[in-house]
Amino acid sequence: MATVSFEKATRIYPGSETPAVDGLDIDIEDGEFLVLVGPSGCGKSTSLRMLAGLEDVNSGTIRIGERDVTHLPPKDRDIAMVFQNYALYPHMSVADNMGFALKIAGVPKAEIRQKVEDAAKILDLTDYLARKPKALSGGQRQRVAMGRAIVREPQVFLMDEPLSNLDAKLRVQTRTQIAGLQRRLGITTVYVTHDQVEAMTMGDRVAVLKDGLLQQVDTPRAMYDHPANLFVAGFIGSPAMNLVEVPITDGGVKFGNSVVPVDRDALSTASDKGDRTVTVGVRPEHFDIANGEASSLSKDEPAGLPVSVNVVEELGADAYVYGTAHVGGEDKDLVVRVSGRNVPMKGETLNVVPRGGESHVFSTSTGERLG
Repeated sequence: MATVSFEKATRIYPGSETPAVDGLDIDIEDGEFLVLVGPSGCGKSTSLRMLAGLEDVNSGTIRIGERDVTHLPPKDRDIAMVFQNYALYPHMSVADNMGFALKIAGVPKAEIRQKVEDAAKILDLTDYLARKPKALSGGQRQRVAMGRAIVREPQVFLMDEPLSNLDAKLRVQTRTQIAGLQRRLGITTVYVTHDQVEAMTMGDRVAVLKDGLLQQVDTPRAMYDHPANLFVAGFIGSPAMNLVEVPITDGGVKFGNSVVPVDRDALSTASDKGDRTVTVGVRPEHFDIANGEASSLSKDEPAGLPVSVNVVEELGADAYVYGTAHVGGEDKDLVVRVSGRNVPMKGETLNVVPRGGESHVFSTSTGERLG
C-alpha cells in the first residue's frame, strides 16, 4: 500500500492559457478512499489522469509512496485504473479479461488462475468466469473491471466515474459494494465522480474542485457542517443549501421580518470589508416554521420570511417544500424540510426562520466563509 501526494501539480493543455488543474495540493493517506468531485470541466478527471501518467504534469510533483512518479510512464507507477466504460475485451471470457494484464506480464498460468478465482469470490463472479461480457449485466461488467484491477494487487486504485453507465438503483447498490470492497482490501483509492451524493456516501475524505482549483478537502461530515466557501456550500448537500443575501443589522442579520443572531466576529469581518450585506446559508432541515408568531421588527407582520409553496416532495417521514420568497427585491427559490405528517398545500405560505446556531455566513463579495 502507499500514500499519494499532489504537490502544486499543474496541467495546462496545449493552446490554452488557463490551467485545467492549477497548483493541486493533496496528501492522501495509506489505505484512504479519497473522492474528487466537482462539476464538468473542474479538473477532477485530469487530476486522476495526471496521477495515472495519462496526462503530462507541466509543473509540480506527484508522489506514490516515497517515489516521485511525475514523469514515469503508467506501467511503472504500480496503479490499476477502472474506467467509466468498463473497457472489457468482448471476445474474451470474464476469467481471461480479469487475468489478461497478468498474462502480458508473464505471470505463470496457475498463479493467474488462483488470483482470478480469489478475486471472483470477493466480487461474487465465480459463476460467470466462463461467460463473455455481452452475457453480463452492467453491474456485473463493472465488477469484472474491478476484478481486473484487484488481481494486479496495485499500490493504488484509480476510478474514473465507474458508475455513470448504471441505472439509479444499481448505482446505489454498486457504490456500497465498491466502498465495502475498498475497506476490505485496504488499498489507497482515488475516485472521481460528478455526483456529490456518491462522494459523500463513499469517501473517507472528499476533495471539491472548481475551475481547476481545490476548494476544500475534508471528511464528508466536516464539509457538510463547515463548507469553506459559497461554492462548496451550494454544491455539497441534496437538496442544496439555501443561500440568501440579507442585510446586516443590530444583533445579527435581517431575515424577512426577523433578526437572526449570527457570529459577531463574522459580522465584524464583513463590516471591515465594507459589506452591508452577507450571504446566509441554511440547510433545508435547519428552518423552523414560525407561522403564528409575531415579528420582532413589526407587531403588524408575522415573524420570519414568507415562502410561497410551489411543490411538495413527500418522502414518507419527511417532505421537502420547494417555494419562492421575495428577498432583496427579487424572487428567490428556497427548499424547506418539514414533517411528512404535516405537509402544506401548494399555494400556502410558510413563514420560516433559520434555527439558532445552524446558519452559515459568507462574504457576498468574495464567497469566503465568515462564520
